[in-house]
Formats: sequence, structure tokens, C-alpha cells
Amino acid sequence: MLLSVLLAALLIQASQAAWNNPYPSSDSGRNILYSSFSERPKHLDPIRSYSSNEYAFIGQIYEPPLQYHYLKRPYELAPLTAEQIPHPRYYNAAGEEIAADDDARVAWSVYEIRIRPGIRYQPHPAFALDAQGRPRYLSLQEKDLEKVHRLADFPYQGSRELVAEDYVYQIKRLAHPRLSSPIQGLMNEYIVGLTDYAATLAQAWKQQAAESDAEVFLDLRDYPLAGAEVVDRYTYRIKVRGRYPQLLYWLAMPFFAPMPWEADQFYSQAGMKERNISLDWYPVGTGAYMLTVNDPNLRMVLERNPNFHKQFYPSEGEAGDREKGWLVDAGKRLPFIDRVVYNLEKENIPYWNKFLQGYYDVSGVSSDSFDQAIQFSNQGEAELTPLMQAKGIKLLTNVQTSISYMGFNMLDPVVGGDSERARLLRRAIAIAVDYEEFISIFANGRGMPAQGVIPPGIFGYVEGKEGIDPYVYDWVNGRPRRKSIDEARALLARAGYPGGRDASSGKPLLIHLDITGGGPEDKAHFDWLRKQLKKIDLELVVRNTDYNRFQEKMRKGNAQLFMWGWNADYPDPENFLFLLYGPNGKAKYHGENAANYANAEFDRLFEKMKTMDNTPERLALIKRMVEIVRRDGPWIWGFYPKQFVLHHSWYHNAKPNLMAHNTMMYRRIDPLMREQKRTEWNRPIVWPLALLLLVLVVSLIPAIVVYRRKERQPALVRSRSAR
Repeated sequence: MLLSVLLAALLIQASQAAWNNPYPSSDSGRNILYSSFSERPKHLDPIRSYSSNEYAFIGQIYEPPLQYHYLKRPYELAPLTAEQIPHPRYYNAAGEEIAADDDARVAWSVYEIRIRPGIRYQPHPAFALDAQGRPRYLSLQEKDLEKVHRLADFPYQGSRELVAEDYVYQIKRLAHPRLSSPIQGLMNEYIVGLTDYAATLAQAWKQQAAESDAEVFLDLRDYPLAGAEVVDRYTYRIKVRGRYPQLLYWLAMPFFAPMPWEADQFYSQAGMKERNISLDWYPVGTGAYMLTVNDPNLRMVLERNPNFHKQFYPSEGEAGDREKGWLVDAGKRLPFIDRVVYNLEKENIPYWNKFLQGYYDVSGVSSDSFDQAIQFSNQGEAELTPLMQAKGIKLLTNVQTSISYMGFNMLDPVVGGDSERARLLRRAIAIAVDYEEFISIFANGRGMPAQGVIPPGIFGYVEGKEGIDPYVYDWVNGRPRRKSIDEARALLARAGYPGGRDASSGKPLLIHLDITGGGPEDKAHFDWLRKQLKKIDLELVVRNTDYNRFQEKMRKGNAQLFMWGWNADYPDPENFLFLLYGPNGKAKYHGENAANYANAEFDRLFEKMKTMDNTPERLALIKRMVEIVRRDGPWIWGFYPKQFVLHHSWYHNAKPNLMAHNTMMYRRIDPLMREQKRTEWNRPIVWPLALLLLVLVVSLIPAIVVYRRKERQPALVRSRSAR
């Protein structure tokens, strides 16, 4: 009887939810997407944030006027809060409007953006009003915050309509002395009056700080900016110097999202910062989601914004999208998912195991799990292993709009300069460093050897024979093939270093690589690099320093060979070619040209190309620029990383979009299918427990028999005594 009861209880327990489920049972079957983060985002204020792990959150919360079309490729801008994509009007130095093709006379470009009426902010205490219609929380004293420890401790919330002034207010924040926006320097060059505006705000800030011990709040509505002004309730105007067509791309980034003055004042009050109640912790926007939990030691949670305006899934994309199921939801109201839970996961293995159990919906592929997830076909194509296929897991691969490269410091007396000797030396080293092998060993095949500075997906990238670097590769049997080591040695000899020795002194040539890093994988990487140069009898000396020292060397132009990379800010060739523009040199001008490369013809062509539309004329200029830098070889081109993403069969609309930041609203999950799969994959194995229980019961039987005999023995004695 006891055995039957225990077994029944065990079976009942086994039939319930999986024992390893890390989430509350109340979440079962709900429309929740599960993801992770590995470290707390430093900035959630869109004027300061410039990191992909931060954009994963703020891209869902803040809405700039423009966005990227979710499905179309090449990447195409589309309206988000704006009624349409603005077209600039051009003016000469006298302020007279001129034709768009009158390039020589353009002094200013003026963009007018009209936003859609009726868009409202998420609920937030900054908008809360009392019975008389006055702000509840914009003039708080320290005593008012005694019981406040987080944003949710404010009992009242409110909302209001998005207006043009909110976008102008955000542009003004680019120059705020307290914020140090990472794009202020760039925008100073283009937005009219921004440099002087920064000086005005700095003076006002200093004066207010001297007059009061309280927190300083600068109401930017009181300080006009010539380059950003309100036209009417729903229209604002941006004025830039000359032509700057890339401004449209910036208008799709969080830097140009709206900021209500109420939020700025709310968070500027005394006592807020000490409680971590700030824009860096609690953003406020009009997007599809709002951040409701910010616990950096446990989880962050996005929830559907109840005030989100009408947005719909696109009805068109590129060829093949319909067949892949990416147009099934065409025309449906967004967003699809109610809640997004990001759990803190610092290690890859625990995340991977939870993904396989169905407790995460999407996963990357780390080196630790690569062989378990990915195999390569006879044609060299990546595909899923049978284990992944059996689970219905899908693989998406995409060459990223980024580049990882090795740069020569063109200021260095050995590897730098524009002499034929230096060019031949750089070319020999570029041939020797086998990036095909690097991708295979260190990236699990997830990359594509680069042939130049512009990656696939960006206007100006050329495929096939025409697109190879002829100084490093040959075209053989329809594919690029790296030139031989013998050719590299011959180039080295022509450069004056036969056998890797200086022909004039006989001394071995040492090449110094400056780098930061020191883990086991880094050591293997350094050893591999030494082997590459050893193939042409050169000795590589790795100078491994801490990050700050490395950055200092780069700023001063003291490195010789270094490793670097770049991720696209926007899908335009200007955003890559400017990395080799002379006036953008790091040592002299503190720009992003880390190689300190300068070529007069390249610079002249860049200045002409950067403001052009994507026409055949622009493509011709780009091809010439690419030819110049291939000949000069300031970089070893390295590789374009390839993104591998896995997702479960219940996760839909997963098309990769490397430019858009607001992608979460397009995703959809099937929570019922997920629940079924979780139950199937995590069904408890109860027979060992049943066997253990049976052994336990059987082992107790002799003790029970003895006990019962002892219980019966006194009764038998009493019975005999009675007789």
C-alpha cells in the first residue's frame, strides 16, 4: 500500500512541468521572449549611448524620425515617426535657394521633418499631473524622496503627445556640457551653430553651478540653436553646412530620438542620481516597449508600451522573403510579443544548455558549442548538425557590415610612408598573413577574407574577379587565391630585405605588433601571427600592453603594426572610406584613421564622393579610391566577420537586419509550441527515482516485519495471562 502511494505521487509529479524550468510557472504559455545580457548597459540615455549591448534596449524604446525597412536589401530608410523621408533644400552663401545639382554653390542644406500627430509617450512619472493640471514630480525636495528607491515607487504616471520640440530638445542635448555625447565633435562640423551653442551652455552651466548648491538643470528650451528649430507643433528644421546626405542615416539612430523636457527636468532633481533614478537607468520613449525592470545583477525586462502608435509589419521585402516565411505577418499590427525578459548570463555554456532545453529562443554560436551545432558540407557551406536539425532549430548566416583588419602605421619609418620600398614591404607581409587560415582556426570558418575596405552590403563593394585585390590575390578557377610565399619573398627582396635581412646592414628585420589582450586564445593568436611572418623570414615582436597604454600609443602614432576593426554606423561607403581619409588621421587630427594614411588623390576623391548619391559616377570614384589604397596597402585587409544565429522553430520573422535597432517589434513567437517542446525535451527521467524508492521500500520490509512481531508479542502475553 505504501509503495503504491509513493509511486503514484512520483508519477503525478513527473507529469507536471519540467523540474529544470528556470522561470515561474505563472509564465508558462505566455507571450514572452527570453534573451540575455552579460553586463549592465552603461548608458541608456540615447545622447550618450554608442554600444550594441545598449542599443539592444534603447532601440526598442526610443524612436528617431526614420528607421530601416525591416526586410528590404540593400538597406533602405523608411519613415518611423516622420510622415515621410525629408528631402533637403539647398541654399547659397547669400541665403538664396538654389538647385540641387548646383554643388559648387551649396552653403547650407535644410531638412524639414514633419512627424505624425497622435503619437504618445509611454506612461512615466515625469508626465504625471495633479488635480489642477500641474506637474506632480518636477519640483521635488529631498524629503519627498525618502521612500523612493526606484522609479516604480512613484505612485502616479502620465503621458503626453510627441511634438516637434522634443526632437529639437534632443539635438540641443548633443552640446550639453554634462553629457559628453560621443558624436558631438562630428556634429559640430555640420549642424549650424552647434559649436557656439556648446560654449553658451557651458557658460550657463558654470554660472548656475556657482549660484546654487542644488543640482543644475538647464532648460534647453530657453537657449535657441540656429541649426535646429521648431517650425510648428509637428514640424522641425535642421540646418547643416554644405551637403551632408548622411544626415538621413543619423536620423535613424537613437542620438536623434526625441527627449521630452519633462524627463530631463525630472531626472535632474537633487537626490535622483544617488538613487540611480536617471535616463541611464530608466529611459522614456514612444517605442514599442518600455523598460520596467532594471536589475543589473539579475534581469532586465521590456514590456509592451500600452500607448504605442500604429505600426504594421511590412508587406514587401526582397526576393525569397515570401518563401522563407518572412511575409506571413504582412500588414499585421506591431508589436507581436508582450514581454521580453533578459537574464544575466556571464558564461556561454549555461546559456547554450538552456537554449537547447528551450529556455532561450535565440542563440549565437560560441567556439565552445560550434562543433555541436555546425558542420560544413562538401561545398564548404555551413549547415546544422543532425542534433540541431532533429530539434527543428534554424540557422541564419550573414556577412556583417564590419571589418577586422591589421593596420600599418604610415608614420613609421620602416613600414610607413609612400616609397616603393615601403609599399613592397607591406605587400609582402599582406601576402604572408593567411587570413583564410585565420578564419578557419580562430573563427570556425565564420568570416570572409576581405579584398578592400568596403564590406558586402555596402554600395561600392564589388564581387568576383573585378573585386579582388590584385596585389595580394590571383583569380584562379573562378576563385581568389592568395599569392605564393615565393612571390612574397621576392617582393621582400625588392624592398631591400632579402631573406628577411636589411641589405645594407645585414641585420634581421623586426616587425613590432602592438596589441592589447592576454588570454589563452590571445597567446595562440600571437603565436600564429609569428608563424605567418616567419614564412618570409621576418621576426614578429608582439608588444602586449594594457588597453589604456595601447590607446595612448595609437593616439601618438607610436605603433608599427596593430589590430583594429570597424562596425558600420550606417550603410554608406563614406562610413568606411573615411577610415583612410588623411584629415581624419588619429595621431595628428584625433580621428578614426588609425593607420594615419594620407594620399592626396584619395583625399580629393573622398571629398567629392562623400556627398554624392549612389550613382554610377559615385561608383567610379569609389573604384578608383579602392585601387589607390590597394596599391598603397596601409592595411592588411583582414576579414569581414560572418554572423551565425540559431533560433527555435517557434521563433518567427527572424531575418537578420544589421542596421535596424528596433527589430524586436517585428519578432513573433508561438508560446504554445514552445511549451510543448519544452515539456518534450525536459521530461524528467523518473525510473532511477522509482528504482531507488523501490529499493528503499524493500530494504525497510524486514524492519517492518520485526517491528510488527514485537507489537504482537505483548498482546499474545496478555491473552495467555487472561486464561
